Amino acid sequence: MAAVTEHPRLAELVAALSLATDLGMGQPMEQGLRTCLVAVALADLAGADAEMLAEVYYAALLRFLGCTADAHDTAVSVGGDDIALRRAIAPVLGGSSVEFLRGVLPVVGAGAPAARRPMLVARMLLQGRERARTGVRAHCEAAEVLATRLGLPERVRVALAGGFEQWNGAGLPNGVAGEAIPFSARVVAIARDAEVLNRVGGPALVESALAERTAYDPALAELARRNLGDLAAAATRADPWEAVLSLDPNPQTLVLDLEAAFEVLADFADLKSPYFAGHSRAVSALASAADHGHADLLRQAGLVHDLGRVAVPSGVWARPEPLSVSDFEVVRLHPYYTERILARIPGTAALVRVAGLHHEHLDGSGYHRGAVATEIPYPARVLAAADTWATLTEARPHRPALTSQAATANLRALATSGKLDSDAVEAVLAVADRRPGRRVRGGLSQRELEVLRLLCHGATKKDVAAALVISPTTADHHTRHIYAKIGVHSRAAATLYAADHGLL
Repeated sequence: MAAVTEHPRLAELVAALSLATDLGMGQPMEQGLRTCLVAVALADLAGADAEMLAEVYYAALLRFLGCTADAHDTAVSVGGDDIALRRAIAPVLGGSSVEFLRGVLPVVGAGAPAARRPMLVARMLLQGRERARTGVRAHCEAAEVLATRLGLPERVRVALAGGFEQWNGAGLPNGVAGEAIPFSARVVAIARDAEVLNRVGGPALVESALAERTAYDPALAELARRNLGDLAAAATRADPWEAVLSLDPNPQTLVLDLEAAFEVLADFADLKSPYFAGHSRAVSALASAADHGHADLLRQAGLVHDLGRVAVPSGVWARPEPLSVSDFEVVRLHPYYTERILARIPGTAALVRVAGLHHEHLDGSGYHRGAVATEIPYPARVLAAADTWATLTEARPHRPALTSQAATANLRALATSGKLDSDAVEAVLAVADRRPGRRVRGGLSQRELEVLRLLCHGATKKDVAAALVISPTTADHHTRHIYAKIGVHSRAAATLYAADHGLL
């Protein structure tokens, strides 16, 4: 089985990422692709030049690239299901405050105990705007960081920063208004809403929104309204993947290192929950060290194996008690979604197969396929053992991180019971206590590194203070200094920095 050796086109990687963000936003896969087709068509009607069309193209595909950055906090604020909230927001994102609340409030607390729901709704009414501002700021900052790491132009980064601002100044996070919002962001806002509204309510709903909503650039809204037929045709193309790639503004291979590109996918997936910070990179390093014959394949598969986690509500990952049957039915599909996100990138067949099998067991008791030993190649067995070790030695909501000794005993027990391959387990255990060397510290002191790691794994400032036996004021002081030193403004961006610099 071979690793991916041919570099994909940048557009192919970005289009695959858009499939992942669709899942994270509670939308059907290909929604981002269809938004891209509408946005490029609308920008073309507006007379955009080739450079601007390229900016619109990438901004449309990556508008929700930061969707994992605030997923955990969003889930906490609404009782667990961030994806249901985002699905409810989609048709009313550009609507009035009354329209927004009417669409959103019914899902707040829907999955929480009945006694807790009134408190969640009240908090949403009282603090929703500021909580949303904080979340959107983290979302936009993470999107900017990841887009920069993908080598996308500065103009795309700026467009993503303005992706949730509105013409009337009521947008987030900064209340930017009118033409101060990048043109591409204004186009994408209309294109995305038009695609969603057309799908849920038809052309009449789109026309009504374009005529009445003050969130949109009025000139672009009127242009879209006059050309609804053409834009609807763009949104309903039979094969949006091929249609989007045919519009590729820069049809060349990926310019950055392939592993660096997969690290972007890894960090995007791991932002879904603070419990996962650094998980995919750890699995990648461990699996590749355990099997030199398939090291490249396992390094890549380890980085991307958990992309499908974005499709699972963050509240499920944060359960402090055993998962319910319905929760587990959702969780067991995440390897399937990993496969579906990656499968369209040429040359990834072996990678997709190994990544998709990382929760299978030799005795057929794993998921999502229920594969048995003869169907699980050795690299996938190594990846399963590496993923299990990493998971056991990381804290989870229902338990602290296990010691190396306890994790070793657990892994060997799984091999003895016929679930994991004993050779793969021993290969992983032989390298399990090796830790990758630390890289750029960003001028951080040892104490600041300790604070940073706690923050990245979801600790509040009060938690940091308790863990390090310092005052909350000192914890706050450290946090501010850390953010200033590494040039970030949110926990999500700090986590991306820490992951990319080997600090977790």
